[in-house]
Amino acid sequence: MLNKRTTEVYALGQHISMSAHKARRVIDQIRGRSYEETLMILELMPYRACYPIFKLVYSAAANASSNMGSNEANLVISKAEVNKGTIMKRLKHRARGRSFAIQKPTCHVTIVMKDISLDESIDTDSITWSQKAKWKKKDTTMSYYDMYSNGGTWDKK
Repeated sequence: MLNKRTTEVYALGQHISMSAHKARRVIDQIRGRSYEETLMILELMPYRACYPIFKLVYSAAANASSNMGSNEANLVISKAEVNKGTIMKRLKHRARGRSFAIQKPTCHVTIVMKDISLDESIDTDSITWSQKAKWKKKDTTMSYYDMYSNGGTWDKK
């Protein structure tokens, strides 16, 4: 019997009180990134969904260090998904004795982190150059567009 060492750990957050659409907006930015880069992105993004996701990423890294003994510099978010949760239904009182239904959505967030130092299934010698080009880090630098350099739109007749 072979003893296969697992290279993935996960953290699951259930019944987080926000819509799944708002949480997906943040999750799409951190999927596939390293642990340190993810923490920096989540600290600087201005969305309310960042704090519970930050806690989940931090928890998944703590799970990796305690369960597998891995270093946080080797962790990469391999899978991150957001599922729709239950909807809490409340009533808001309105004028003339009426009431209005309020729906408070929840979501379930799953963060799966992979230790790339323990992953021995990828042999870099057998990978073609086109596959290596796909794995290259995307250029995320922002370029400043100067709208005054071309004279602006008001100079044209």
